[in-house]
Amino acid sequence: MIYLTRKAEFSASHYYHSPELSPEENRRIFGKCNNPHGHGHNYVLEVTVQGEIDPRSGMVVDLKDLKEVLAREVLDIFDHRFLNEEVPEFRACVPTTENLAVSIWRRIAPKLSFCALHRIRLYETPDLFVDYFGPPGTAPSSPQEASAR
Repeated sequence: MIYLTRKAEFSASHYYHSPELSPEENRRIFGKCNNPHGHGHNYVLEVTVQGEIDPRSGMVVDLKDLKEVLAREVLDIFDHRFLNEEVPEFRACVPTTENLAVSIWRRIAPKLSFCALHRIRLYETPDLFVDYFGPPGTAPSSPQEASAR
């Protein structure tokens, strides 16, 4: 089994606010990140796929195909956006790094018919990142299953 990681970067702004919490709770939990004017990050995204090496090409995946999926499903949607207002799922969901990673997984996993998605790693800052391995029960149980995806 080979794991291949592609890196991409995007810039976006957001603020943390949950409509399920009172204004006081939002300020207490999220502090300065609850400022409705928002703040921005230069996110670094690592997408790791897994599979077997194709004996003809010598590759797990055509990097051009993976780059196109990332551009269409992530960068075109998140880059230079105010996430709370411009990305529909974050109008009702707090755009934390954790929720962004899950959203990215949901956006790209169905589009990767040519390989299996293994991990999303999303850096909010150089010293803060999350890893997401997909919903429970979605990991391939064997190398053959990963190659078949």
